[in-house]
Amino acid sequence: MVLLVLVAGRIWMLVDDVSSRLHRVDALSGAADTPGETWLIVGSDARDAAVTDDTEGARSDSIMLLHKAPNGQASLTTLPRDTYVEIPGYGEDKINAAYSYEGPALTVRTVEKLTGLTVDHYVEVGMNGVAQLVDAVGGISVCLDYDVDDADSGLVWDTSRGTCQDVDGTKALAYSRMRKSDPTGDIGRGLRQRAVISAVVSKAMNVGTLLNPFRQDSLVDAGTQALTVDRQATVPSLARMVMAFRSASHDGLTGAPPIESLDYEPGGIGAAVLLKDTTAPGFFEALRNGTLTKASFNHS
Repeated sequence: MVLLVLVAGRIWMLVDDVSSRLHRVDALSGAADTPGETWLIVGSDARDAAVTDDTEGARSDSIMLLHKAPNGQASLTTLPRDTYVEIPGYGEDKINAAYSYEGPALTVRTVEKLTGLTVDHYVEVGMNGVAQLVDAVGGISVCLDYDVDDADSGLVWDTSRGTCQDVDGTKALAYSRMRKSDPTGDIGRGLRQRAVISAVVSKAMNVGTLLNPFRQDSLVDAGTQALTVDRQATVPSLARMVMAFRSASHDGLTGAPPIESLDYEPGGIGAAVLLKDTTAPGFFEALRNGTLTKASFNHS
């Protein structure tokens, strides 16, 4: 999950020595810079034990590409974890297999090959950090308009209690992870992940949180415990990421690339998400150039 992006802003204001408290990892490829600024934000269960699926080893539970183009346009693109891509050195596979094979560095190289962008900064969030952040702001309100009893994510949702409900960190995490009970799979999950992000950002920035030292400290503690960044990342770069995220959300430039199939069967890896050959390259070109519109994103 991407939730800890908001913590960067709070850390910048509250803690002088936060940089030394962040987890660091070798992630960047060293490829030549491309215009603009690009963050790869990965939700991972590498430090958690709660998630199980068919991928061996640590997994990237969610992958989001946040880009601020030279003209100032910011966009937040969800890359479904089952997206069928070419993984350098391994051939074609689901995109989240890159993390399982070689961790952050290969994930970065895979996304760079797909998008034509050089990743400037890498941010990884341990999935338990989602629950910690939601609890740190005192819970959030999220919405879902159908009943769910999903064993894989642990989400139980009863619409007789309302389509919008207040949830704690544990339920927010299940809400963010649920996909097998969603008819749109990863697409619906991406929408819920962004809904949780927006709710946490809103709650963290309200007056009650800003004037509550206990809440401020809880946010900082949750962030530094769960956040892993590349070795070159600084607190100002994370603060710029917060601003880019808020801009993308405000302008509605969020979503998945154009998708051909949610149930593509290439053989040997199960069902995968197939991007549209005719439009996905154009999508990433528009992303790089800062010419995306709301209509550019998947609407299947």
